[in-house]
Amino acid sequence: LVAPFDARQARLAQQEWAKYLGIDVEVSNGLGMTFRVIPPGKFDMGSPESEPQRRDDETLHTVTITQPKLLGVYPVTQAEWTKLMGRNPSSHQSEPGQDTARFPAESVSWDDCQAFLEKLNTEHELKGWRYRLPTEAEWEYASRAGTVTPFWFGSELNGKQANCDGNFPYQGDKGPYLRRPSVVCSYGANPFGLCDQHGNVWEWCSDWWDLYNPSVSQDPTGPTSGSSRVLRGGSWFFFASLCRSASRFSIGPSNRSSYSGFRVLCELS
Repeated sequence: LVAPFDARQARLAQQEWAKYLGIDVEVSNGLGMTFRVIPPGKFDMGSPESEPQRRDDETLHTVTITQPKLLGVYPVTQAEWTKLMGRNPSSHQSEPGQDTARFPAESVSWDDCQAFLEKLNTEHELKGWRYRLPTEAEWEYASRAGTVTPFWFGSELNGKQANCDGNFPYQGDKGPYLRRPSVVCSYGANPFGLCDQHGNVWEWCSDWWDLYNPSVSQDPTGPTSGSSRVLRGGSWFFFASLCRSASRFSIGPSNRSSYSGFRVLCELS
């Protein structure tokens, strides 16, 4: 696939790669987590200088993802975390009228995620695959799903299209602000069938944060060391502009917050 591509092309590529790999387009593991095939492809990572409210660390450059992946349809939920790890660290465990078990697991650090992934690989192996966090290049490619607009659904966000602070919209009128996470997949899925790429919770990626190195054009993994790890996607707590596909955020790997969670990627082992 070479971006831009449309939803039909995205679905067809998923079907072809699933057939080649001998699996379904959507698969589940023993914990009940659901993943979808993400075909390899090429896209422009970052944002053009014409994109409103872009930041200086979003330098536009072409990246190729060379191998197929499986990526979680939604961020890891409180129920999934609790079932595997035995306790729920999330801040939003009780919200009137809400099934918080289906809220994203949050208040988990990057280091906590590594412990989850290690146990997941041991206890709920998908034969031939290995669980890990996505790189931010893999995350953005899957999030965009062939689109080149600030969000996969277009150029406006005000809290109706995704869970963010709608008091600070992106190119539109003010909208709702829930002041909390929401049940995963409440806002629809992108052309790859993934939910919650924008808003709900920031999602940890595997990379250390630094400015992009455009000379690394295939499967970039970021710098080899640093002081903070990358998160992507924005959250319920943040302005709409920070939920753009190109937006980057970073905090220390031991940091925990009620607006940070994660999504699991599987690669061929």
